[in-house]
Amino acid sequence: MSCTAILVGDGPARRIAPEEALAYRGPGFVWTHVESAGLDELPPVVGNDMPEVAVNALVATETRPRCERIEDGAIVNIRGPAAIEMEDSDRLVSLRMWVRRGKVDSVTRFPLSATAAVMDLMDRGVILDPGDLVAAFAREISKQLDPQVADLGDTLDDCESALEARNIYRLRASITRIRSEAIAFRRFVAPDRDALVALAGYDFDWLAEDDRLHIREAADRFARMTEELEAVRERAALLHEQLTDLRAEEIDQRSLLISVVAFIFLPLTFITGLLGMNVEGIPYAHSHWSFWGVVIFCVLLGIVVLAWFVRKRWLRG
Repeated sequence: MSCTAILVGDGPARRIAPEEALAYRGPGFVWTHVESAGLDELPPVVGNDMPEVAVNALVATETRPRCERIEDGAIVNIRGPAAIEMEDSDRLVSLRMWVRRGKVDSVTRFPLSATAAVMDLMDRGVILDPGDLVAAFAREISKQLDPQVADLGDTLDDCESALEARNIYRLRASITRIRSEAIAFRRFVAPDRDALVALAGYDFDWLAEDDRLHIREAADRFARMTEELEAVRERAALLHEQLTDLRAEEIDQRSLLISVVAFIFLPLTFITGLLGMNVEGIPYAHSHWSFWGVVIFCVLLGIVVLAWFVRKRWLRG
């Protein structure tokens, strides 16, 4: 478990001890961030002055993006890209925050990619209050997630091009992966948007108008990503259907070709089988030209049957 406390607004931003953060009462604000994969309860330096519902929200094992008001504070839960490769099917890391005037407590079970960028903004003096911090996280998460969503669309474009060229092999796995990732992303991107819209609508005194503007801007970006993910999912489903139809058409064409070849050789097999019987009385059995005569007859019969298939247009795609 790692616990970081940063004091902002009372001189230059600086790291302080968690105990000092617990006792601080202004004039700046303190951000205390806890990061732990096995967090079952908050450390005393974080959770001793919180409502029980806020504590439960910060340590919950399963979460989804949301924003709920509790008196003059808010529980804000949003999801963003991880700083490390994730094996979890959820794909996105949960950031849980308990925000009120003068203090922000946040928890992540796994490293969040946006955390380093937000801390850099604090060190540079860009973040001065809790509203700035929440807006910064919303902005950074949406900026980092946007290229990943766009990459899904670009990869799907490549799959569409390959499908138009009828290069259908190995496309099924790619299309399935893209659709699965789009579904996994959309599961949290859409609620992220709803949580930010709800937060921007609350009249907290620690949430300035410019913070609301940045939060709405991030919410709009999440809304656009939601629409893009929905389009990717629908396009992937359509491509999967087209791929299935092409493969079925290819199998039908090959089956037809095999059937035609078998039908051509069926009468030839009958003739050769009939003439190959080990009985007396086969006409011209002892003539020197009989073998080549049978061969020429079989070739002519095969050509006639093939011409009949061509005339019936069975051999056209």
